Amino acid sequence: MTAIDGKSHILKLLFTGDVMVGRGIDQILPHPGDPKLYESYMTSAEEYVELAETTHGPIRQPVDFTYIWGDARPDIDRRAIDFRIVNLETPVTTSQNPAHKEINYKMHPRNAEALRAFGIDCCSIANNHVLDWGSKGLIETIDSLKRIGIATAGAGRDTAEADAPAILRGTDGVRILVFGAAMPPSGVPREWAAGENKAGVSLLGDLSDASVDAVASRVAAAKGPRDIIVLSLHWGGNWGYGISDKEVAFAHALVDRAGVDILHGHSSHHARAIEAYRGKLILYGCGDFMNDYEGIRGYEEFRGDLALAYVASINATEDACLTEFSVVPYRIRKFRLERASNEEIDWLRGILTRESSRFGAQLMVSRDRDLKLVWHPALSGRID
Repeated sequence: MTAIDGKSHILKLLFTGDVMVGRGIDQILPHPGDPKLYESYMTSAEEYVELAETTHGPIRQPVDFTYIWGDARPDIDRRAIDFRIVNLETPVTTSQNPAHKEINYKMHPRNAEALRAFGIDCCSIANNHVLDWGSKGLIETIDSLKRIGIATAGAGRDTAEADAPAILRGTDGVRILVFGAAMPPSGVPREWAAGENKAGVSLLGDLSDASVDAVASRVAAAKGPRDIIVLSLHWGGNWGYGISDKEVAFAHALVDRAGVDILHGHSSHHARAIEAYRGKLILYGCGDFMNDYEGIRGYEEFRGDLALAYVASINATEDACLTEFSVVPYRIRKFRLERASNEEIDWLRGILTRESSRFGAQLMVSRDRDLKLVWHPALSGRID
């Protein structure tokens, strides 16, 4: 955390969307788990490695724990990030008992070192894959991450643990409280909701006032005087840029009534609109940051192979308002993040500006080829 004029403390936070490091990626890491799959598409995770190699060339195996982060690791390290928060869409377990669903992801617990290699501080785990291997797989995930010093939010052994925030401690008494939650349209079955004596996710049933009130109650119970509130929310579908008026109103209500300072939205496989609403950051959909989808056809127009890291500077002494925001663009090749090309960066700038302009925001390409958010407070908050 840095100080400006001895008064303001600027906190730098990194956010990413879905981090899927199971299946093919788990196979190329030093401790691959059982490759057997229960999909109609593939019977072995090794087939996803072969598909990626057919698409972009051979992958040396095994790779070390830093490999998958590629160019992103030194890029992010030099930015003096205070905390790194991601949506981990991969159970970390050795379970052999898959849930009855179409796709079941998992990473071997010994490969979780790859997450620490990127310096991740907190994983939201409220999503449609955290119970791919049942409650035992969920609990093993939480314990595996805890052993390597990574906090979790959004799921737990019971409602109390699932609803409780992860607490990241900064300097001068500033804390980041990360609440995790998921909604059914993102593919989370309602029966996955945590209960009094039942492991599961923190589930918000709909976009109603009752859901806003539920978040507000959790925030009020945990918030201290110097706390910054993050809600990491798995919501919406996988594809498409459309954001309904009801979704916008819900996001605004989370800020206005529930006390959320940053809405970290994810589930979409590609980036969606960005808003600075009354000085608070709303990420409507962060896209995938890491996956093993190379070579899978369909939805190419959305460029799901482009992965974005979101860097937010927050004034911790001025009502946790956003002071600066940038998007760092990458692409996934051979299960590794590499810097996006100039053409890809320009394409992303156009798409994100098109989608964010309704909120009075646009993206500009900086000298170092990041995308900088420029927003107009007078236009923020409208619903077209």
